[in-house]
Formats: sequence, C-alpha cells, structure tokens
Amino acid sequence: MTDLDVLKVFCGPYGRGGNELGVVRDGGAVAGAAQRQRVAARLGFSETVFVDDPERGVVDIYTPSVRLPFAGHPLVGTGWLLDLPELLPPAGEVPVRQDGEFTWITGRPAWAAGRRTQRYASPEEVDALPSPPEGEGWLYAWAWQDEAAGRVRARAFPRRGDGIVEDEATGAAALVLSGELGRALNIAQGVGSQILTGPLPDGSIEIGGRVELSEVRSL
Repeated sequence: MTDLDVLKVFCGPYGRGGNELGVVRDGGAVAGAAQRQRVAARLGFSETVFVDDPERGVVDIYTPSVRLPFAGHPLVGTGWLLDLPELLPPAGEVPVRQDGEFTWITGRPAWAAGRRTQRYASPEEVDALPSPPEGEGWLYAWAWQDEAAGRVRARAFPRRGDGIVEDEATGAAALVLSGELGRALNIAQGVGSQILTGPLPDGSIEIGGRVELSEVRSL
C-alpha cells in the first residue's frame, strides 16, 4: 500500500478549474509498465505520474491508455509537489521554477508531437463544440479572446477512446500553440483553468500555472 497525492493543476483564480493529477511518490511500489498502465486506467485521471527517484526527479507518465514521454500538467504538478529544480521524464531534462503562485516548466514543441491545433472564429464557437467533436486524433480547439493581449480561449479533446473525453487543462497542447504562434499566451481552458506560456530564445517554451493539493489517499 502506498499513498497517492491528488492535485489540481492550472487552476484559475480563486481555485476554479484545474486538471486533476495523480502522483505516486513511491513509484517503486508500482513496478513495471503493465502494472502502471493498469493503475492509471483504474484511477481514470487524464495523467498519473510515478516518481522513480524523488531526489533526481525521475518520473514516468501515463494516461489511462498510453505512456507519455512528456506532458505539461503532470510535470507542472509534480514540479510543485517535489519542489525540485528539474524533472527527468523520458523526453529529457525539464527545468522547473517557482514564481509566486505559479509553477513553471520548460519543454520543447517536438516533445508534444501529435497534438493538432485548430483556430475558430470566436470563443463562442469554441464553447459550442460538442464533447468530443467529430473526427479522430488529438484536437486543441482555440480562438482569440484578445489577440493584442495574447488571451486565448481553448478546449482540448484527446479522442483516444480511453474515457478522457475532454481535458480540463493541457500544458503540452498550450506549448504547441505558443510555439506555432511564436508568442506568450494567457489561455483560459475548460470550465475555469488558466495556463500561461512564454517562448524562450532557444525555441523552448515555458508553461506556468497554479497547483493545489486536493487530497492524499491510499492507492
């Protein structure tokens, strides 16, 4: 038996929104990819993180159906929880920093391949989309709320067939969009989440947001 930390990541002001995340600090208690995949499927969060080395920040990330080399909201949440200067998912070194109420990580758009963005004419069109929209493959639907200010309305649809119909807040897709647009963004996603992004000179992107601990329970 081991503990599971349940976090909300990319919360909006006053704690609204936020995407739930499960973090198993003692990753060794769930050994092997097959067992971890079963645990992630049973928990049903959009992602679950298994911490394999809490001092070095070695982590393993699973959706209910696949293992991921990189994902935004799991790394922001785990970075906040472990309070480390970097994390080591399979994709590579991910710097972490704390800035007031926001936790930031840095990643590369190439690490989030497969997430397609689609622009809509207005936030109202994004809000009116069915969940999920017709079609296949990962879709990040977005529209400008205020283009001059970099404010975006977005919704995310994994469309993997694994029970995650819509992602409340998606750092990797926000990273891809920020890279495509080449600018910092303030994204309102889901029912109340907030994601901040900022391109860096080397082509990497920072992703930032608020994190809250919801509960600690037995796995």
